[in-house]
Amino acid sequence: MTLFVYNFFRRKNRRSTVLKVMNDEDFIVSKTDLKGRITYCNKIFMDMAEYSEDELLGKPHSIIRHPDMPKAIFRYVWETIPTKHEVFAYVVNKTRNNNDYWVYANITASVDSNGKIIDYYSVRRKPNQKAIDLIIPIYKKMVEVEKSIGVDASFNVLANILAEKGVGYNEFIISLQNQ
Repeated sequence: MTLFVYNFFRRKNRRSTVLKVMNDEDFIVSKTDLKGRITYCNKIFMDMAEYSEDELLGKPHSIIRHPDMPKAIFRYVWETIPTKHEVFAYVVNKTRNNNDYWVYANITASVDSNGKIIDYYSVRRKPNQKAIDLIIPIYKKMVEVEKSIGVDASFNVLANILAEKGVGYNEFIISLQNQ
């Protein structure tokens, strides 16, 4: 893990924080119940999030939600994964000590032998820095719109970009990671 000091959106009056960067070979893995409460997390998750297993298990996954992360992205995730479609996303997380780390996430529903969703799991890896450089201004605009108009309008910022590019959400996110 690499550490950098930075100010995420260069906000006034926001303290500089440490940006933790995953190693290339690292994978963060977690599982949640159907309500988003953590039921499993691997050691890399605990190390990156700066929480112990006892502090994470049973807690909502939103315990690591960063205030600069658009709510519209999480709404999209929670509307999509119950349909048994996977979601890819760039997510900035907040650690217990108010540090930050970016991940390239894959979120998927787990199903039993009858096809019933039993839980959700996510595997996160180190994101492509070029992708993060492109995502930050999009997320910044989404958060600004969210605060002034609302979550629906925030997602429309992203939907308009997808329409201009003629791609779906996952296709866009994956293309950024593969550049």
